[in-house]
Amino acid sequence: QAQLVESGGGLVQPGGSLRLSCAASGFTLNYYKIAWIRQAPGKEREGVSCINMNDGDTYYVDSVKGRFTISRDNAKNTVYLQMNGLKPEDTAVYHCAADSACWIGTVPGPYEYDYWGQGMQVTVSS
Repeated sequence: QAQLVESGGGLVQPGGSLRLSCAASGFTLNYYKIAWIRQAPGKEREGVSCINMNDGDTYYVDSVKGRFTISRDNAKNTVYLQMNGLKPEDTAVYHCAADSACWIGTVPGPYEYDYWGQGMQVTVSS
């Protein structure tokens, strides 16, 4: 069964770091753009970062530039999101998504992507 599986979320204090992983099984990520998309309670869904698995081009929403880094490991069929300098406003459920387009900022719902991960909670709190 083709799917995306996220890991690495959890509770962290403000200023701390987390590394999220998005692993694909049943298909290869090589021909896709992979986005990290988050949604906090009462807020719109937001694409925070995206990477082109073919050429490695990366994109970030302004609010995470300089703090988050997206990377890829094609051999492991996995994408990572290194999150440093975390703030309480980064608290959300984080999903990864695979699609033919890179999604940043305001993004559509889960059914618009070729593949959508189940998501995991990231909580930034003291």
